[in-house]
Amino acid sequence: QVHLVESGGGQVQTGASLKLSCAASGEMFNRFTTAWFRQAPEKEREFLAAITWGGRPYYADSAKGRFTISGDAGTSGGNTYNSVILEMNSLNATDTGIYYCAADLSLPAGDITSIARYKYWGPGTQVAVSP
Repeated sequence: QVHLVESGGGQVQTGASLKLSCAASGEMFNRFTTAWFRQAPEKEREFLAAITWGGRPYYADSAKGRFTISGDAGTSGGNTYNSVILEMNSLNATDTGIYYCAADLSLPAGDITSIARYKYWGPGTQVAVSP
């Protein structure tokens, strides 16, 4: 069983940066494809970025040039903890929403942006960007 927890959200002003973190426990995170999705108010959840177990990043057009996804492996006691980071720059009001981390065993490239292909999800972290 994989448990994901997001952190790093908050309220910022236009132009600011935020660094979101997705921590995982329970399994070897680096066997997974891990992604970030966003759900803006009254909109459907959308893909932002993903990183494969081999470290290859994928980005939605809305995230290219402003967002960077990276993986960070670590260990703690008897469990293996890993995290996936989403660094976001030049934030604007359209970036407001709940940001979710999702993961599943290595996905084919054609499925990486698909919400339905991810088995494990975190509870989300809120990001609010004010003018």
